[in-house]
Amino acid sequence: MNGPHRSEGAHENAHGAADGRRGEEAPGKHRESGTGGSRGPAGSAGRFGPPGGGAAGAGRSGAAPGPRIPTPRTSVEDGALSPPGLADLGDLAPVPPLDLSHDVLKSLLGAWALTACPAAEAAAVEEHLGDCGACADEARRLREAVGLLHQPESLDLDPGLRTRVLESCLRRRPPRIPVPDWAAPYDAETARLDALLQDFKDADWRAPVELRWFENDVPAGRTTTVAGVIAHLLAVDGMVAAALGLADPVARAGDAAGPARRTEAYWRSAHLPPEHAVRGAWREQSHALVRTVSFTGGRAGGLPVSYGEFTLPLHDAMLDRAFECWVHAEDIAKAVDYPYAAPTPRHLHRMIDLAARVLPTVLAERRRAGLSEPARHTPHLVPAGAPGRSLRLEIEGDAGGEWLIPLDSPAARGSAELEVARVVLDGVEFCKLAAGHVSPEDAAAGQQGDRRAIRDVLYAAASLSRM
Repeated sequence: MNGPHRSEGAHENAHGAADGRRGEEAPGKHRESGTGGSRGPAGSAGRFGPPGGGAAGAGRSGAAPGPRIPTPRTSVEDGALSPPGLADLGDLAPVPPLDLSHDVLKSLLGAWALTACPAAEAAAVEEHLGDCGACADEARRLREAVGLLHQPESLDLDPGLRTRVLESCLRRRPPRIPVPDWAAPYDAETARLDALLQDFKDADWRAPVELRWFENDVPAGRTTTVAGVIAHLLAVDGMVAAALGLADPVARAGDAAGPARRTEAYWRSAHLPPEHAVRGAWREQSHALVRTVSFTGGRAGGLPVSYGEFTLPLHDAMLDRAFECWVHAEDIAKAVDYPYAAPTPRHLHRMIDLAARVLPTVLAERRRAGLSEPARHTPHLVPAGAPGRSLRLEIEGDAGGEWLIPLDSPAARGSAELEVARVVLDGVEFCKLAAGHVSPEDAAAGQQGDRRAIRDVLYAAASLSRM
């Protein structure tokens, strides 16, 4: 939407794992009747055994209770099944423990924690853990370390993590120069794209990317590379940079107005080293934009930014650039087969609101271009401020809301009484329509009311997707 057009396994000595809490309970060696050497803690809690008192340590009359013994890790701990009982083992007899030295048994602790020991060695280790406090503590630490190696969660960072961390930090100590609220979506989306590009290799930068949009109600597209997409963002963001008095990367390309012409001019004139070097130029420009609007204290939000044939106030232009950054980040992620999440609901709602606010202007331009016709019973524009025929745009999801879109004049007032059609879409789906990634025909399925009004609004939304 360019304005209204448009990331050591556990071994023998895992000393970094958390220490056990010895002395908090009354542990002792405990042998279950008939299990032939299986050991479990008496009085321990949590994953190492059930809570409550247990039998005193056996074999040491009058001696203090022995250390807690961590139970051996079995595969059923990772699932919903229960360990098999003795009756389930059939004719298999319990394996007697081997007679091994302390040093050998200590060297087996890592393999035991990973359940990689043969049955006889495992029985020997478990027998030893009932008598040796140091090895029992070491075994517990190794078991905890092994647990850290079996995390089921994705290693990809939550896309909202950066926002949450920053908000937490700012609550403790507000920044001396805060980023204006209206520039926060651009700051967040450029940071997310920069993180995606961080580990790209030369082959990734040359991956083909298909850019898609609608022009004159016809799908259009162009194939470039990841580097070409970043160069496109650099060139179009340059319109905001120029409005703020910063260096414009397309200034040397002559009089190139509008996002598409600026991009073509920059692609022709840019002479950069390896493809990934464009990331540095784009990254520095995005940082400079955020710094500059922050230094203004947010007072520059009304500054006009020229898009060639039209202008947007700075606060809307920054929101438009945030939307474009997200859309093209998805294009890049698709090209390298990597998942990419939508913006946070708060930022996504603002992007949807911008599109809804400019739709009446785009509808008027479509009529002037002969792409749509006024309603038969309202051949003339509705006076400014007067209620007119309206379409209710209902966006579902956390980023959603409702907007009344006046159909007959960009200056008319949306009216529930004069509502003639209703369009209901998911927030991400509506944004993909505005990005030219969903066709108006697909979005029109199931909508209710005046079919001509629905078609005009959906095609107007799709025309926000100029490259």
